[in-house]
Amino acid sequence: MKLFAVGDIVGEPGLRTLEKRLRALKRYYGVDFTVVNGENASMTGITPEQADRIFAAGADVVTLGNHVWNRRQIVPYMEDNRYLLRPANLAPQLPGEGFGIYDARGWRLLVMNLIGRCGMEFGPDNPFLAADRILRALEGKYDLAVCEIHADATSEKLAMGYYLDGRCAAVWGTHTHVQTADERVNPNGTGYLTDLGMTGPLWSVLGVEPRQSIAMFRGDLTERFRPAAGECALAGAVFEVDPASGKCSHVERVFDRVEG
Repeated sequence: MKLFAVGDIVGEPGLRTLEKRLRALKRYYGVDFTVVNGENASMTGITPEQADRIFAAGADVVTLGNHVWNRRQIVPYMEDNRYLLRPANLAPQLPGEGFGIYDARGWRLLVMNLIGRCGMEFGPDNPFLAADRILRALEGKYDLAVCEIHADATSEKLAMGYYLDGRCAAVWGTHTHVQTADERVNPNGTGYLTDLGMTGPLWSVLGVEPRQSIAMFRGDLTERFRPAAGECALAGAVFEVDPASGKCSHVERVFDRVEG
């Protein structure tokens, strides 16, 4: 089975890139199930209309992150759609779910969405202990599991990859928008990549017009961030896994450039 994880969709350019390229890439790699991070579809946050576009483009599950509540109109949509996941280790009284079990070519696939705590602006529950609780509570109800950790620190993502090694078929990171080059299969069979990268403007600073980002770092008066124009790219990774053993045999990074 091949699982495709796609990095953070950034703004309208990212949405258009996903719509142009996702289905073709799924056919090329022979993908069976696709997870897309959509938390930056509005630059910060996601609307119901944008979530619909991501699903229509070919996503099976959409994950979110630290901007989950920036567009509050997503809340009722999230409560009605079990395929849109917010981080599982946020406060339990908050809307939505952070994990789900889905049909993937007849196999039961558990997808977990976690958020890191290093460098974030709020205090979610411990993601490592949250992963333990989810796997323990659902034992026997799934055939294989994958985990996305939306985190700032590479060390936290690396640690999660080792922590879940042998318990999840794949672990990948999102949030930093810069694709890392450390794809691998960990010693006990978990496919891993520290960060998928982003889907959006190539000539940008994390999707934003460079001059706007430079102005912020200079200390200038700034305006609302806008996505950069021009060439875009879809970034992510394909994990080849054995549902019977729950282990990964191969990880391949994807970086597909598209004219703007």
